[in-house]
Amino acid sequence: MSYTVTLLPGDGIGPEVTAAAQLVAEATGVPIRWEVVEAGQKAIDSSGTPLPEAVLESIRKNRVALKGPLTTPIGGGFRSVNVALRQQLDLYASLRPARSIAGEGTRYPDVDLVVVREATEGLYSGVEHWVDREHSAAETVNVITRKACDRILRFAFEFAGREKRRRVTAVHKANIMKTTGALFQSAFQEMAGRYPGIRSDERLIDNMCMQLVKKPEEYDLLVTTNLFGDILSDLCAGLAGGLGIAPGALFGDQIAMFEPVHGSAPRYAGQDRANPVAEILSLELLLRHLGEREAADRVFRAVWETIAEKKVVTYDLALPGYTARPVPPSTGSAMAREIARKVPIVDLSTPLPRPGAGAGTSAPVDPNLET
Repeated sequence: MSYTVTLLPGDGIGPEVTAAAQLVAEATGVPIRWEVVEAGQKAIDSSGTPLPEAVLESIRKNRVALKGPLTTPIGGGFRSVNVALRQQLDLYASLRPARSIAGEGTRYPDVDLVVVREATEGLYSGVEHWVDREHSAAETVNVITRKACDRILRFAFEFAGREKRRRVTAVHKANIMKTTGALFQSAFQEMAGRYPGIRSDERLIDNMCMQLVKKPEEYDLLVTTNLFGDILSDLCAGLAGGLGIAPGALFGDQIAMFEPVHGSAPRYAGQDRANPVAEILSLELLLRHLGEREAADRVFRAVWETIAEKKVVTYDLALPGYTARPVPPSTGSAMAREIARKVPIVDLSTPLPRPGAGAGTSAPVDPNLET
């Protein structure tokens, strides 16, 4: 079966990492035709808007998209295209896995959890205004609806059952946010009652952050509201090794879009230094969504083995703390070629090699941290 997938190359390092994902996709043998559309800064330059209608039309038609990172100006400029895409396409469920595959320096070698984040409302929606004419006070509106709570919680429990996840933990701040937080909490408690075969519990957001730093291996699937999910998914990525290895996916009832968690890192654009793994693992999630599970397994295995070998890795994975021996850094395109080379030849019947674990050092600077 062949597939048509919308491709948004993105800004900054986006075109480089999406090209890497395309190379790996070709190596799987899955027939994909890429329909390329531009959003973000490039779209402003060509059409005067960061989100042309043609982008939305392509995604609605194909129902599946692979996206590179898009730049969101800090403190000014145009509104986040990422937020607009989620709202325009009603992509309400953000799925962000965190898996310890970064190598010897990973502080937590046994992290394997998923953050499920409501992606259309709440404090992250950008509904805010000035309170006074002098612009000395500002207000953000935190709208939480029962409909959005129910559908993200249903998605979380259905995903947990389908993927054999053992535990679903709701994260909120209902002790202080006694209307919005309590609404999410009560919806979770009711939804959990419909899935008696899945263990469920709750954590306050501040306590959850502490628990993840102390013992992340005890948690499995976290479900939460928009802003809390954005923060937790970066925290979990850091536990597992960094944003350079953190993929993501967005789901609506009819549409799915796959993207790395990291930003566009504009200052590194065109230097071929960016770690392509997060985009490649977003491709892995896309393949699973299409039902091409063996191809997805091959992509993940090829990434895992490439990082474990430490022969062809980008500089962020070659720094002291992420490897026990000196490793000359490779380019992003070279790492992508190595992963693609392995895809057809990996042995899926043998246990995954451990990349290694250690106390590690402070996390090295990752260019993908920039937005």
